[in-house]
Parts: sequence; structure tokens; C-alpha cells
Amino acid sequence: MVYMKPKLAIANDRRGRQRFTINAPVTLFIGDREIAAYTRDLSNQGVYFYLASADEIPIDIDFDFEVGLPPEITLSTSCRIKCRGHALRSEKSRNLTGIAAKILEYSIQREITTAA
Repeated sequence: MVYMKPKLAIANDRRGRQRFTINAPVTLFIGDREIAAYTRDLSNQGVYFYLASADEIPIDIDFDFEVGLPPEITLSTSCRIKCRGHALRSEKSRNLTGIAAKILEYSIQREITTAA
């Protein structure tokens, strides 16, 4: 299930792009590891996602990831987006690790088909 709600810009918010609060599955590809995660919010220039606290990724590295986007974001059909990102910061809590990343590039890989 995907939850999505646009975030409103706050006057002192440094982000210039509209962000969407979206809980979508993400797969990170770091070396030979695949790490499951899910998004908290997303724009065309950045993403914030959560990992299980046992998983970690180094900060200040580039990495690949894929995210499935619903039609509400793409304004067409559901699709899988392959991205190259750069990890900017992490925030650790008891159960989760939050990662903020800049999106360096992205491409649409395929449409997600669903059975009727």
C-alpha cells in the first residue's frame, strides 16, 4: 500500500521542489548487497528513506536504488524508477535508520503491471 500526500513548503525550508510524503518500497544496491527500505518523502531531486536499524550504509557515497512509484506521482501509470543517489546524512533511532539522499540521475525502467 502506498500513502502519498504533498508536503507544503515552509518559509524557511531550503528545498525548492515539491516533496511528496510517500511510503513506497525501495531496494538499495550497494556493492553486492541488496538492502530493502521504504521512502518517507520524495522529490525529483532527493529522497528520505528508512532502513531497518541492523542495516547501514556509509554517508557520502554514491549508490543505486529502485523505487516503485504510483500513478499519483508519475501522473500516468505505476512504474519502477532506477536511480543513482548520494547519501547525505543519516539519523538513527532505536528501530530505524533514516537516510537523506540527493538523486543524481534517474530513469524509468518499466511499467508495473497489475492483474485485474
